[in-house]
Amino acid sequence: MKGLIAKKVGMTQVFDENGNLTPVTVIHVEPNTVIATKTEDKFGYNAVLLGLEDLKPSKVTKPYAGQFPENITPKRHLKEFRDFEGEVKVGDQIGVELFNDISYIDVTATSKGKGFQGVMKRWGFHGGRATHGSKFHREAGGTGCCTTPGHSLKGIKMPGHMGFERVTVQNLKVVKVDPELKVLMVKGAVPGIKKGTLIVKAAVKK
Repeated sequence: MKGLIAKKVGMTQVFDENGNLTPVTVIHVEPNTVIATKTEDKFGYNAVLLGLEDLKPSKVTKPYAGQFPENITPKRHLKEFRDFEGEVKVGDQIGVELFNDISYIDVTATSKGKGFQGVMKRWGFHGGRATHGSKFHREAGGTGCCTTPGHSLKGIKMPGHMGFERVTVQNLKVVKVDPELKVLMVKGAVPGIKKGTLIVKAAVKK
């Protein structure tokens, strides 16, 4: 499994050799630092722990700093990648070049929060008639049972908090990899806000 921690920048567009325009999302991939490696003999599985973005010394507690080697500055973001492809050792820097030979990726992030929403926006309900006097426009309608038990069942679609959930979007096409700018340009809906943290992995279903 190939993967890195990255940041979402925003959107732009690129043209191919035939002049066709493709809208893309720009993902900035600063070099990830290898914090630790785990082997099957000692931990029961193989994995690599990567870190991104240095922390100020004043922001680091002693327990948190204890997991970092002496020559590595504590990082804000940590992510463990199991069965990482390639030989790496503690202190190595892994950049966007990791995705040079990959055509599709999976991106995991926290989706945009939309607050408390009704059933039409949250679940796509059609609502009632928009005509005058119907008195039923955007409501959810009945939620209980006509017989026993006389209450709403678990899992029924109702108004509530929408967004701000852990989301994985699969099979996003890699349009361009730019090692100089340290960016990855992909076609498709990348979850999360601008400047938000992403977990980018090679697609598991391609």
